[in-house]
Amino acid sequence: MDIHETDFIEAGSGEKVILIHSSVAGAKQWRSLMEALAGDFHVIAINLFGYGKTRAWEGNGRLQRLEDQARLIEPFLPPAGQQVSIVGHSFGGSVAMKAAALFKGQVRRLVLIEPNPFYLLKEHRRAAAYEEAVALRDLIKTHGKTGSWEVAAERFVDYWNGAGSWSSMPDDRKQKFCHALQPNFYEWDAVMQEGTTLREWERDLPADTTVLAAADTVRTIDEIYELLKENVSGWGFQRIERGGHMAIMSSPGQVNPMVMAALS
Repeated sequence: MDIHETDFIEAGSGEKVILIHSSVAGAKQWRSLMEALAGDFHVIAINLFGYGKTRAWEGNGRLQRLEDQARLIEPFLPPAGQQVSIVGHSFGGSVAMKAAALFKGQVRRLVLIEPNPFYLLKEHRRAAAYEEAVALRDLIKTHGKTGSWEVAAERFVDYWNGAGSWSSMPDDRKQKFCHALQPNFYEWDAVMQEGTTLREWERDLPADTTVLAAADTVRTIDEIYELLKENVSGWGFQRIERGGHMAIMSSPGQVNPMVMAALS
């Protein structure tokens, strides 16, 4: 895929930083962080498959992989001899991990905000948290197949944002959310079927990797954060005081300075 096929927004000048968004949100989720970084960096926020003007996933029956999404950043990598930093949130955090491994000679720093490589929960016997992820995946898959996106969206929103979040959402926003959720149908395959081990992540990702997670995040993400912290030496680990899984958007005053510090 070339640069004209991957939709993106950009700002600033200087060393390049690529931002990879979470499920449903799209590149515009990064507007606040982009404004904060633009004075020092050339910031590029890409849209993954099915978001913005990037084409929808067309796997022709093949399950989506993290590598498929990660290769979307390839056209934005700097020339040989130069390096880029990558920031990813949630699903974008998992994609960022894969991108940093694929292009490890070109990645200087990596910032992972609440990454969601759920398959690691199974591999490391975090059974209850893994089953929680499986239950959400199965619901999205079941209702996505039948086109019952509002049922899927209600559970998705309440899981990641707290009970009652869907019911308090305006009707016009609910309709937009149902449409924006559809790429997530395929993203589950990528985060549940990845085979990279923790040892391989530790070997292939930059030593200058920072993992951020909110103290009040959901169980699945909290256990992934703790799993990484317990098993990967040398990375930085920081807790966001509050804001849950979506703190990057709900509490940018907390998160943006932490990202900026990690990139410095």
